[in-house]
Amino acid sequence: MNKKEIAEIKKNFTDSSGFFTLNHVISAYIDPQKNIRCSENKLYSLIPEDEGAVMMESLKKVLSGSVGKNLMEYSFPNEEYAEDGAQNVIYSALKGKLEDEAANAKLLARIINNMEYETAYTIIVGYCSYSIASKDKNDDTYDEADYEYNFIVTAVCPVSTGDDGLMFDSENNTIVKKANTDLIISRKPTDGFLYPVFSDRSPDVNNVMYYTSTPKKPNITVVEDVLGCNFTMSCQNEKETFQQVLTDVVADELSYTIITQVNEAIRDIVSNSRNETELPLINDTKLHDILFDAGVSSEKLDALPAVFKEKVGNADGLTAENLIENKTVLATPEITINISRGAVEKVRTSVINGRRCLVIDLDDPSISINGLTTSLQ
Repeated sequence: MNKKEIAEIKKNFTDSSGFFTLNHVISAYIDPQKNIRCSENKLYSLIPEDEGAVMMESLKKVLSGSVGKNLMEYSFPNEEYAEDGAQNVIYSALKGKLEDEAANAKLLARIINNMEYETAYTIIVGYCSYSIASKDKNDDTYDEADYEYNFIVTAVCPVSTGDDGLMFDSENNTIVKKANTDLIISRKPTDGFLYPVFSDRSPDVNNVMYYTSTPKKPNITVVEDVLGCNFTMSCQNEKETFQQVLTDVVADELSYTIITQVNEAIRDIVSNSRNETELPLINDTKLHDILFDAGVSSEKLDALPAVFKEKVGNADGLTAENLIENKTVLATPEITINISRGAVEKVRTSVINGRRCLVIDLDDPSISINGLTTSLQ
């Protein structure tokens, strides 16, 4: 699913949309020992309005965040369509519209037995229907619906008691320390998935969309053990891999100028692709051009294809947006300098009187030191 397809489903994921219906909803509370303490399966229309609104909110959050960071699409390996495979288990629950209790039980068991989780949690699963309508030439007005996209969305919400700290005791008119003992289910899921994906405005049963609220540290057990897919790289993994490629290829030619120019070039690629539905990728060919333009020697660039293949593997490339640094940080053991994007060109390296120096151009002699305004004479 690309940005446009996710946006379409998310926009219509509401009671007010005439094209969307949340049908059945399963909710199950799981204790830290992986026991199902309670489980309910209800028609959404029969759930009290306030409870239903919270469930709708939690399920919709599975579609939130950025593609390539919070949202990652995975293809099921062929073996996962075996009887006990992840794809077959999830597909059976989908086919049963969450009305088949045996299929539902297998789905819950698949999640509970295979996911590593530190606390108690609640699983919320919704069976949804979206009426796919033709769009006009403006891409924002719909004609009558042609056919339906039926899907299930699953949210894993942590449970905690929390600590309310000091509280006012109105009965005794005192301020006391009182811990909250009620088990509160978070509205925001930490993990979730949508199946099947909505690709080219049609269902694709061979792919699943995984959601994580922590893109730098996703729950790999959901991807590999619950969904049975091959985990690739998180956004943080992609950035670290990219840095390894630069280090191995450019090596002793790495400089402040090259590093900042590469960052700016990738930023331009992302900016120029804002209106595109697919995320831009950096493969070895694009990186070769970027490094060449930044001044890296041909001798160094000859090693790029092999190093890129070794570090990235069979992936089509690295997600460009995940490689961008929003600020440049210069650090030594004693000094750290943060440089915003607009000030990169005001910083340069130089050799002065035989010493390697960092030179900062100041448009205004007035500066702030420890919060005190002063000036450099």
